[in-house]
Amino acid sequence: MRKNIYFRLSAYFFFFFVSWSACYSLFAIWLGQEIHLNGEATGLIFAVNAVFTLIMQPLYGFISDKLGVRKDLLTYLSAILIFAGPFFIFVYGPLLKFNVLLGAIVGGLYLGVGYLASIGAVESYIEKISRKYDFEYGRARMWGSLGWAVMTFFAGQLININPNYNFWISSIASTIMFLIILTTKVEVTEVEAKKAQSVTVKDVFNLFKLKDFWFFIVFVLGVTCVYGVYDQQFPRYFAEQFATVKLGNQMFGYLNSFQVFLEAGMMFLAPKIVNKLGARNSLLLAAFLMAFRMTGSGIVTGPILISLMKLIHSFELPILLVSVFKYLDANFESRLSSILYLVGFQFAGQIGTIGLSSLVGKMYDSFGFKITYLYLGIFVLTFAVIAVFTLKKGDSQLAADDSTDMPLQN
Repeated sequence: MRKNIYFRLSAYFFFFFVSWSACYSLFAIWLGQEIHLNGEATGLIFAVNAVFTLIMQPLYGFISDKLGVRKDLLTYLSAILIFAGPFFIFVYGPLLKFNVLLGAIVGGLYLGVGYLASIGAVESYIEKISRKYDFEYGRARMWGSLGWAVMTFFAGQLININPNYNFWISSIASTIMFLIILTTKVEVTEVEAKKAQSVTVKDVFNLFKLKDFWFFIVFVLGVTCVYGVYDQQFPRYFAEQFATVKLGNQMFGYLNSFQVFLEAGMMFLAPKIVNKLGARNSLLLAAFLMAFRMTGSGIVTGPILISLMKLIHSFELPILLVSVFKYLDANFESRLSSILYLVGFQFAGQIGTIGLSSLVGKMYDSFGFKITYLYLGIFVLTFAVIAVFTLKKGDSQLAADDSTDMPLQN
């Protein structure tokens, strides 16, 4: 039963990320080259996406914890994503060409509900199941990274032929993951059902009375939300390093695929690293790596050195994702795991994204990418230093036994 659940949810992760990558890994390139939007308009679209994501994340978190280990939410999300291809081709693209703001609102609603908020629901649900069936979450999540890598490799080539091919692949992958979750059987005990039913709205508000929860949110606002803003328009910057835009698109596809393959390998190793260092120290390590990557991106020149800086992401992200779950598990109530992750990590990150996306978009247009990356790196470094003094030092038990890769439980 345990292996069956692990393989099925790993496959679900794989096809979810294939679907997401097919329509979103080259999103900024599609907006710039196919829809012909500038940096400010692209920043506006990312900001609107973040607003809708922000609205949905607390709702998904509450519903997920209220459902406990039931799979209803993932079934619903998978059904919505089956229509990703037709939406991009027949609705989103034409609307953006007609009216950017109207297109941004309609697109933000679909993407926020379908991908950008649902990824947190998917991750927190599978992490919850990993604790129930005793398998390491990071190793299941590794298959998601592989799915993204495989699809991005082809997406960079397909966008030069016809971007719509990527969108149709997204719908096909969503159909497969819908069938996977539909046929996956997760046992729900009476104790688990009662535990899930005990979650109330009051529990959510009580989290905001905790000083340590606020310190964690500050860390997310100052550090983790920035890597999303950095990545938003990086494909445009990278593509500009080559003789032709088509060659740049193709090379970015290769780079992104290689990066995510490395990320998948690190997902396998990250649990041991986090268990050895502890969740708090691992969060700090990821933060300083991120600051180095962004600052370095503003200093180095040429596609090779820029690529090397981008590849640091492959090491920081797996450590960040695994340590976030372990930090929240070690320091807060486990029955609120989805709310903690979607509100404390995903929701807080989106607040930062809303505030930074349009501003950073204007900075790209005014100062260029290199200067903007320097500012982002300094910003992250500042908050990383603050986190040294504010993140809770209460997870030493993580390092007690790195011979097991079991997620820590309260």
